[in-house]
Amino acid sequence: MNRRDEIREKALKDLQQYEVLMLNGHFDFGNGFHGPVYLNPHQLFRYPSTIWRFAQDLLDVLPPTIVEAAEVVVGPATGGALLAHTIAGLLDSRRSITRPPTLFAPITHQGGDHVLSSFYARQVTGKKALVVDDVRNTGQTQVRCVELVRRAGGTVIATAEIYDRMEAMFDAGVPNVSLAEYKAPENYPTDACPLCRAGVPVTAF
Repeated sequence: MNRRDEIREKALKDLQQYEVLMLNGHFDFGNGFHGPVYLNPHQLFRYPSTIWRFAQDLLDVLPPTIVEAAEVVVGPATGGALLAHTIAGLLDSRRSITRPPTLFAPITHQGGDHVLSSFYARQVTGKKALVVDDVRNTGQTQVRCVELVRRAGGTVIATAEIYDRMEAMFDAGVPNVSLAEYKAPENYPTDACPLCRAGVPVTAF
């Protein structure tokens, strides 16, 4: 097993230890579905030191060419923006002090859509951007973030996330790197849940 595989294997265990990734349970998602796996990204950001450690590991599994080239790190609010801010700072700690500081650009929500404000759009213009998020579900958020960076005149060199659910239906058209991967089993409508029928206690959030 190479160094990157070791980091990724440990990260998957750490996500379970910090109860970000909860396996083999019976969870009520509050949307009419139950399932055996629950992902709680809020646990990831509960302690700043936790996200700092996972951000370090994510940088360690990114190809060196991406780590070296990134000039701005972009992430959607809230989790992705916190991760992007952390990674931007860590990138500077790994590179020559003579280089210009790495920029950070958060993408916010406005009227139910993702928005890159005019101030941060100017920071992105003409820059090579790394787009990061805490979790990749369908991939649609990453696609939207990439579009916003390109519209602002930036070049996206890669996307990355701490945890990939391996259910992406949308492709941002650039390399994607995940720290940890786990494909969740099927979820069930509440009235057809085999875990309920088996009498497994329910955890609700």
